[in-house]
Order: sequence, then C-alpha cells, then structure tokens
Amino acid sequence: MRLLSLVALAASVHSLAALPSSTPSGLKLSVPSEPAKRALLQDLVTWDENSLFIKGERVMIYSGEFHPFRLPSPSLWLDIFQKIRAAGFNTISYYNMWALNEQTRGEFRAEGVFDMVPFYEAALKAGIYLIARPGPYIHAESSGGGLPGWVARIPAQIRSADPLFLNASNVYLAGVGAAIAKYQITNGGPIILTQIENEYSNCNDGTGGCLEAGWMQHIEDGLRKAGMVIPTISNDGSPRGRWVTSGGYKIDIYGHDWYPMGIDCSNPDEWYNGKNKNLPTNFAALHQQHSPLTPYSILEYQSGSPSNWGGPSYDQCAAFLNHEYARVFNKNNYGAGVRIYNLYMTVGGTNWGGISYSEGFTSYDYGAIVKEDRSISREKYSEIKLEAQVLKVSPSYPVANPVINYTIGQHSPSKDVAITPLLANDTLGDSKTNYFVVRHANFSVKYSTSYTLVLPSTAGNLAIPQLSSGGLTLPGRDSKVHVTDYKVAGINILYSTAEIFTWKKFLQRTVLLVYGGPDELHEIAVNTASTVNHPKLVEGKDVKIQELKGSNSNAWVVQFISTPQRKVVQVGDLWIYLLDRNSAYNYWVPDLGEDPYGTSIMNPDSVIVKAGYLVRNISVSGNRLHIDADFNSTTNVEIIGAPTTVSELYINGAVVAHTVNALDNWEAHYVYSEPDFRLPDLTTLDWSTLDSLPEISPQYNDSLWRTANITSSSYPEEQVVPVSLYAGDYGYHVGAILYRASFNATRSEDSTFTLTARGGRAFAVSIWANGTFIGSYNGSGAIKAIHETAFTIPAGVLTVGKNVTLTIVLDHMGLEHNIPGASTGKIPRGIVAYDLQGVKMADITWRLTGNLGGEQYYDKWRGPLNEGGLFAERKGYTAPFPPLAEAGFVSGSPFNSTGGPGVWYHTAKFNLDLPSEKWDIPLQFVFENQTETLGHYRSLLYINGWQFGRYVSNIGPQSTFPVPEGILNYNGENWIGLTVWALNKEGAKVPSVKLQASTPLYTGRQPVTLVDSPSYKKRDGSY
Repeated sequence: MRLLSLVALAASVHSLAALPSSTPSGLKLSVPSEPAKRALLQDLVTWDENSLFIKGERVMIYSGEFHPFRLPSPSLWLDIFQKIRAAGFNTISYYNMWALNEQTRGEFRAEGVFDMVPFYEAALKAGIYLIARPGPYIHAESSGGGLPGWVARIPAQIRSADPLFLNASNVYLAGVGAAIAKYQITNGGPIILTQIENEYSNCNDGTGGCLEAGWMQHIEDGLRKAGMVIPTISNDGSPRGRWVTSGGYKIDIYGHDWYPMGIDCSNPDEWYNGKNKNLPTNFAALHQQHSPLTPYSILEYQSGSPSNWGGPSYDQCAAFLNHEYARVFNKNNYGAGVRIYNLYMTVGGTNWGGISYSEGFTSYDYGAIVKEDRSISREKYSEIKLEAQVLKVSPSYPVANPVINYTIGQHSPSKDVAITPLLANDTLGDSKTNYFVVRHANFSVKYSTSYTLVLPSTAGNLAIPQLSSGGLTLPGRDSKVHVTDYKVAGINILYSTAEIFTWKKFLQRTVLLVYGGPDELHEIAVNTASTVNHPKLVEGKDVKIQELKGSNSNAWVVQFISTPQRKVVQVGDLWIYLLDRNSAYNYWVPDLGEDPYGTSIMNPDSVIVKAGYLVRNISVSGNRLHIDADFNSTTNVEIIGAPTTVSELYINGAVVAHTVNALDNWEAHYVYSEPDFRLPDLTTLDWSTLDSLPEISPQYNDSLWRTANITSSSYPEEQVVPVSLYAGDYGYHVGAILYRASFNATRSEDSTFTLTARGGRAFAVSIWANGTFIGSYNGSGAIKAIHETAFTIPAGVLTVGKNVTLTIVLDHMGLEHNIPGASTGKIPRGIVAYDLQGVKMADITWRLTGNLGGEQYYDKWRGPLNEGGLFAERKGYTAPFPPLAEAGFVSGSPFNSTGGPGVWYHTAKFNLDLPSEKWDIPLQFVFENQTETLGHYRSLLYINGWQFGRYVSNIGPQSTFPVPEGILNYNGENWIGLTVWALNKEGAKVPSVKLQASTPLYTGRQPVTLVDSPSYKKRDGSY
C-alpha cells in the first residue's frame, strides 16, 4: 500500500459526476467487441468486461487483505479465513515479503512460520480464493517495502530494468513463483490471480516517466517460468490506466487502489467535505476510459489506516474509518460497478520483530474489520457482512451497467441526495434488475434528509413510497441500495427500499431477509397473483399491506418501520423477514455441503442462522446438524431452513436441545458462563537480570565486531566521513546498532562531540565515553530524518595521549519504502557524520555490530527480522531457558529502577493453564503509561523468543501488545523477556506490565498448534 497526494486527480474525477446528462436513464455502455471469456494459459479463470468466470461461473470477487507473516501462528490462519468467509467474502489478497524469504542473498527460505503451504491448505479448507501479491516490492508499511536490506547496496535503481536489479530478484521469483504455481487453481489450489509488482505507477514527480516495462515483464516472466499460468492483475497506485495498452507491458486485468480519507486518524469525527475532496463519484467513467474490456477492479480500497510513532491510536483509526465510512464509501464503489474488490486491511495483525518500516510501531491493527487480537467486535465487520452477503446472492449485479452520465434530481426531486444507478443488462441472461445507490450529495453531513423516489421498473416509473404521503429517510453519513425487479428464486421483487441482506430457496419455502436503519420507514413490493397469494403477517405487528395502486402488475406493497421487533410477512412460498439493521447483524449464512466453495454463487446447500457473535461452519452427519460458532454472551439460536433429514442439533460438538417455533424454525439457547482461569501477576515472577550493555566498558573486547573500513559506501548518499558508518553497508538492517569509536585524547578539558545520525522516525541514541554516560537523544515522533546532537565529553574522562572509547547505541526503526524513480529505498541507517573537538576524523577508528551474523542471521526459525544487536539478543538469551547462572544473570526485576542509564535484559518464566480447547481467550501484555518522574525508556518484549513488542515510553502511542496463542503456550511454560533501555542519567523503571485477557469466546474453531520456539542453544562465535 502506498499513499500519494491525489487531490488534483480527485477533483478532476469528482467533476465527472456533474457532467450534464444528455442520455436517458436506460443508457447502455458501449463496449468494444471481444470474446465473452478470454483464456490465456488455462481455462479455469477467464473474464469478460463485467466480471471473472471461475470454472465457467460468473463470480463477483469480494476480497479482504490479510498478510500471513503478520500472524506467525499458522494454525490460526483457518480461524481468520472462517471469519472472513462468514462475513460473505470469497477471496483473500495476501503479500509475500521478500525480506523474510531471502535476507541472505541467494538463499530462499520458507520454513516454519514462513512456509506458505499451511496458508494455502487453510484457504482450501475454508473455501477462500486467493489473490497472490508476491511483489517483489510490496510496501505494506513493511521495512524496506518488503525488500531485503542488501538490495539497497546494488549499484542500480531499485524497481528498474537495470540488469543488476533484475538479476537480484531471480532467486525470490523462482521460489515464490513455484509456491504459487503449485497452489494455483489449475492444480487444485485456491490461487486465482497474481498481482504484478505493487503500485508501480506513480513516480516521485507524480508522472509515469520513470516506470520501466522491463521490470514488470521480468516479474511476470519469472513467475511464468516457475509454472504460473493464472491471469495477472495490477494495482495502479491511483486510477491512471498504467500498463493497460501502452508502456511496453500489458497486464491481463487492470485494477487500481484508492485511499479517499488519507492516513490521519487524529480527528476521527471529521470527514472531508464531499464537494471538494477525495470521493470520486464516477469511477465507472474512468474505468471505461482505461480498461473497458476487463472487470472494474479495485485491488486496495481503504478499510482502515496506518498510524505512526507519536500518532493516533488504532482505536482512533477504527472510529475514523468506521461502519458509517464503510456504508457510504463501499456502496459508492458498488454504484461504479466494481467487480473485483479488495479491502485493505481486513485483518491487520502485528509487526512483530522488525517487520515494520520506520514510520510504524509494533501493532498493525489498522483499525481493520478484524482486530489485531482476531476479535470481530467492531461494528464495521457486521456492516460489511451485510454488504458482501447481498452481492453473494445477486447474480444480476456483476452484469448491471453503471450509468456514467447521471444527474442529481434524476431519480429523486431532493437535491440533497445523490443516486447512482446500475441498470439491468438484459443482453446477458434475463435479468431486469436495477440497483440505485443513494447517499447524501455532500457525503460528510451528519443530519438526516427526507427524500422520495421515482424509479424505473417493469411496471413503469414508480413513485416511492406508495403507501405514505411522507418520504424515506437518509440519516447522516449513511447510504442505501434500493432495487427494482430483483429476482428471488423466480419471484420478482418489484421494488424494495429496504436493503436486501440475503435469500435462500429451501425445499418447501423461500426466505428473504431485508433490513433498514433504526426506526426507518420502508416498502417492499412483490409481484404475485392477488387471488392466490394475498400477503399475510405471520410474526410481529404494525405492517401495512396493500395492492400497488394503478398497476396491472399484480403486486402487493408491504410497508413497515424497521424496529428491533422482527416482522415476518408470508407471500405464498416466500417468507420475508423485515429487520432493523442491528438485528440483521446477528444473522449468518453458512454454506452447507461437501464443496467448501459451494456449487454456485448462491449455494443452495445453506441455512440461515441467527446466533450473535459468529457462525463459522455448518455440516450434516447422519441425522445431526452441527454448528461451529463463537459466543461471547448468552444467546438464542434460531436455524432457518434446517434440512429435513436432520433431527438433532450439535453446537461446537455438544448436543443441544431445540424446539420448533411457529415459523417452522429450530430454536435453541446457549447459556454463556465465563470460564474460570487465572493469569499470572508478572510483578511477582522470579525475574533474572543481565547487564545487556557490557560494551560500554573500556576493557570490552570488540575484536569480533565488524571493522568500519568501507571507504566508498554502496549507498548513493554523499559520504562525509572517512569510512562508511551506515549499518546496511555491513549487513545490519534491523534493531539496535552498536558502535565503538577509539581515539587518543588531544585535550583534557570538556570536549564537544557532535553526532549526526539517522535511524528512522522516533529513533534514539545513547553515548558513553570510557564507561561514562555523556547523553542521549531520546527521539521524537515528529522527526524521521537526520538528527544532529551535540554532546559534552567531560574533562574527567579525557587525558591527553590516553585512549578513549566511545560506545554508541542507535535504535534502527526500520527501512524506508521506495518510490519508483527515486532512491528512498536507499536511505541508509546509522551515523551520517560526526565531529570531535580537537581530534581529526581520520584519527578515530570505528567498529560496529548489529544482529548476530547480519544477513547471515543465526535464528532461522524466527527469521531475519526478529532480533537486533543488543548483547542479550546476539547471545540468544531471548530464547526460552537461557543459561542464567552461566551467563551472569542475577536476581532483579524490571519494575525496580535501573539507577542510571544503560540497557538491561530481564527474563522470567510463567505457566498458563487455560481452557483453550473450547475457549478462545485473546491475551495481551499491557505497559502502564509512563510518567516523567520515572525516566524515559525503551523496551522490547520477547515471548518464547519471539519479539512481540516495541514500547517507547516518551513517544507512544502503543502500550498494549497482543500475543497470539501458538506463540504463547496456553497450557504450559512460557518465557518472557524485557529489555529496558534507560535513556537518561537518572535511569528508569517499568511501572507495570500486566498480562490481560479480552472477553473469552466459547469457540468452534480448530485447536491451536503450538509454534516451534527453539530453546536457547549456545551460539558459536557470538560476542
């Protein structure tokens, strides 16, 4: 994901909405002739101008973004897929991160948590298609945009057709391409599309002049050589039409990205004014300009936002890009006819270790639909479920034509509402269905608007509402989709102002669920022979039923107010459930059948379940109906359409008594009772402490460190010191970087040492001279570039002619992303310049170190970005069962003051005994907010050797760090490690760290497998 300044483009796009309309409302788009389905190297995934076909069936792709490397507990990937599938998604888009697979150049590794096979198998089991996004450049707010650190040393432009850069990607493309090929749909796998590169469409000057077709072609060629035969797709960074018909490379299916609300969540209640900012209301017109022969595709549409050090919390981002945002902005895209649609992010996860680029912190929650702890408690999840489910049962939508030239007032006399029509395309099938997306003309307003409609239908133009002299209501920050001539199992819904949620045709009846916002007036009209199927109210009250006035269409109109009290109207074999939106959130539509992908877009082997928090799966075994569900409270369960072959109900494997209600639905009751468990008090653990900065001693032996001897840096930045002190020149790309500088003093009085360094946003530096602390730069969330600090070396440290050793600790916050045509990906980390009063630069010798082995990293299981260069990390003491006595650990707690500046490592073990077989209990480690009196500090949180927290007391914003089951052993022994880097002379202490649980869920998920977390093993050559 990459965000650029798109205001000018947005203004030009938005102006399309105001174009005068000289065409009738029934406008059909003119599309150049081409075969209905195009087959390239295979025939399982094809397409026309409207949508994909998968195995010959037209499919609307509703996708969510999820990165497996941000949840390193593979047995939880199925849990994620089931939650996404339950919301109505049929696809997941995912990145691979080159830096995790080939940090050692020429050595492609994909073992352990980096093995993609369990990811692909979980997708197959859940019935989720995959869109592969292997990059090689991905951005994704990841360190270096996903590129290995060594790439920056290549004397070639990053993301170019320079042979040196092309050659550098070959090993990765072969490895990741082979994995994609093995699990593409043609081999029975879930992968249906592959995206080439990532937003390779906008240069640093806003043009496309820097882009090189040879780079795009090289990626595709590498993947094809590895066996990939499925179609390619692009994600233009903004809708500019890159790589469609010109530029020397042609993508199969064109797509673009869009982030209309930007990335500042600091004022969650403030939306931009819809008349002059970033909501394009006519994407359909742009698509016709760019790629009329491919389905309209948005590969990344904003569904959250990243934050940065010192920035807003992800709770603020979730409030900013909330359910109202999803309701308005997603529906605007449906009105434009989007048919391949991916929400970024749908599951954010965690930037564990050094995955994040320099802007971001440990959490990548993103304010997404699914929270970092995997919970689905945000209302946005439920809202998007309503939207995705209706598209799943609406085969007329993927062929409906968005009207490009529409005007405000065309379908409603109200000037305060904008209505985007998608009109029936009766050249494909017998669909007569029209869709009308309604929103405020100024989408950001908070007040309600009353409006009426005039909509075309097979019964002529209909004035709506029919049974009331008043109007419909559009609340502030709301949007609705009205339909005419919508087909439900052969029954024609002449019109509905209530929004369709889902429908199912069962053996003896058809059930339709519609909903409206709280206390809204709605109407739904059904074509039926009045003498045979007079509608009747079978549940609830206060429903008005009347024949359609002045029509020969034999239609009945049902008018109701949407309230929490459900209303059910029977029209012959059709049963219409009239719901309010909040009640609709509790309904689920799990597929029932042996094929997890279903037999059609409207899988007839399904039921409808009202059950609260989550319904994952439903299956039949003999006479038993099995439901896998999650419960966070006492819940009434109702099953609509239970197969006639079943008589017993099982929920999460346990038999549950049920009754049959007046609607012939099964009913059961689950009583929630929170499990009894205890979490350890971390302040009472038996903590052991180790000085993790022995390097400040003048007697420390640094002979195994790298000698800084590179006189001409590989980085393009001008080198102003005799030897390069950029960490990347020596193979260090993550975590703390340590330097030791030796010189002979030329004066005995106070001397000024000026250090210019760069470590990324919020980086810090501490310096000692012969073991004496001379100061720190504590970092700032506002500073991401070079920072210069002048330190004073006191006279008592310096003796003329005597050797002095400076020890410098620099916090490497991650690598920059790369803009095409620029060198942002080659901005180095480390010491840029220095000046020591009275000493020549050439008279100072330097050594440095980072993580043990650098690019030849030691811990292959946890990967190349898990640990930095602190002493405890280099020795491997962050792993379980470190050699406490042998290594010199002493009794000591992180909750006691350090008494001075420095770095200490604290470790302890604790046991958990949680009922995890039947309960999903998300856990998080919570740091108490720091106060000025306790001193500024930085802390790394290690759990069983995995770095799952980076806490910066004086910057924030993150203080809560979720750790997934699988990394945590829920039924056994765990090891916690805390580094404490006290930045100031008074020292620091950790006020408190607590292990806390979120609401336990009685769960139907699969048991979690413990991730292999190798214990401590002596590291040969460590120092």
